[in-house]
Amino acid sequence: MTPARRLSVALIGLIALVVVGYFAKDLTGSSGPAPASVAASGVPGADSGLPVEALSRLPEQVRATWELIGRGGPFPYPRNDGTTFQNREKRLPAKPADYYREYTVPTPGSDDRGARRLVTGSSDEVYYTPDHYGSFVVVDVRK
Repeated sequence: MTPARRLSVALIGLIALVVVGYFAKDLTGSSGPAPASVAASGVPGADSGLPVEALSRLPEQVRATWELIGRGGPFPYPRNDGTTFQNREKRLPAKPADYYREYTVPTPGSDDRGARRLVTGSSDEVYYTPDHYGSFVVVDVRK
């Protein structure tokens, strides 16, 4: 068999594998992740792969900020709190541009907003970052 013919056979075989793989994916019934953001645990956002932490185990200022969000304020930084969180770091699941909102979690002893934030999602997810978006946990607000 000539090298050109060998290459042609290899390309046809590769194309056949791609086509078979494409149709096999359809037969499994898997259409990607479920649209709902609630995992089996019942915690919105738990399916993100981020660790889940009980609200009661986080700093007390996180609970106080969560209660402020529930009451609609007043927030300590009204220019910043409740504004769109852009998710530029891509640490949270990709969502439409206006999906997330961020809120300041006061840091005792800090003379500015500090690094702590609560980020809420439109499907009731609550995320906490202690380090200005460097890392996040999903907050289980029921505990």
